[in-house]
Amino acid sequence: MLTDLALVTAVALFVGCTLVIGVAGTRLAHIVDDLADRTGLGEAIAGAVLLGMATSLSGLVLSVSAALADRPTLAMSNALGGIAVQTLFLTIADLVHRRANLEHAAASIGNLMQGGLLLCLLALVLVGRFAPEWTLWQVHPVTPLLLLAYLFGLRLADRTKDRPMWRPAQTRETQPDIPDEQAMARSALSLWLSFLGLALALGASGWLLERAASVIAAETGLGQSVVGALMTAVVTSLPELVTSVAAVRRGALTLAVAGIIGGNAFDTLFVAASDVAYRGGSIYHAIPDPVALWVALSLLMTAILMVGMIHRERLGPGRIGFESLAIAGCYLAGVLSLLFTSG
Repeated sequence: MLTDLALVTAVALFVGCTLVIGVAGTRLAHIVDDLADRTGLGEAIAGAVLLGMATSLSGLVLSVSAALADRPTLAMSNALGGIAVQTLFLTIADLVHRRANLEHAAASIGNLMQGGLLLCLLALVLVGRFAPEWTLWQVHPVTPLLLLAYLFGLRLADRTKDRPMWRPAQTRETQPDIPDEQAMARSALSLWLSFLGLALALGASGWLLERAASVIAAETGLGQSVVGALMTAVVTSLPELVTSVAAVRRGALTLAVAGIIGGNAFDTLFVAASDVAYRGGSIYHAIPDPVALWVALSLLMTAILMVGMIHRERLGPGRIGFESLAIAGCYLAGVLSLLFTSG
């Protein structure tokens, strides 16, 4: 009886946190779009840094909490499964933008730079898993490298925005990143306060989700890999979905793509933070094979996305790009592989 009550409570908490994350994520797209104009950051950088970090807070808190509680599989499956599902969400955003392929309309040097950075960070995670299990104070050497690579990549992306050596060809479907007059009229202080409030709500939701997910994994027998990669990863990634769709509807196409790619790059730092929190040694070597598959799939999905942004197909099958179909196929293959492996 107590076991059933614990499961019902955990599911109710899980659903409640899902609603909070969805609502907060919807508001964030509007706030960050206005901040991009008000601060002069531009949609690509604001999407990658502000939107990417804020929408990732719930997942970050969940992974760190799981690592602290000696649940490395849940921590890693949530972090790495989230990167894959967020890339999948671009397919949904592509469906919403009916005029042309989203990757065609939102092509920018900033998004390509963020995509390249994401490939490097994901590759570093794999390097950590296959490198010797060396640690200093229970932290693997790849962990500080992840943080340094992320910060250096952001600096390169910012410098490239100011002095681009390459520009995408402008077409009638391309949406230029022009500041909105209403955004310029808003108070910067009120925008920042709104941004921080929504970010805190997402962080608190991630902390509660970890507790609910642990109970669900134990009581249902699904296991931490399935619950982390297919449940918490999807829920903590909801802000990326709602913010991308909201950004597309507002016409902020560069922001829609940048929020996903930038969020994915920031999500690789979940691994670094979890390694610091995990006291059982190198968390890279605690990643089981089914979870490591998501790293490889995320590399493949990101590479396909970058090819799509460079090729810039105007209209593909079903009025979306070929890359959207390929990304959806990769994710489906990962889900099936995880379910069969866990079974």
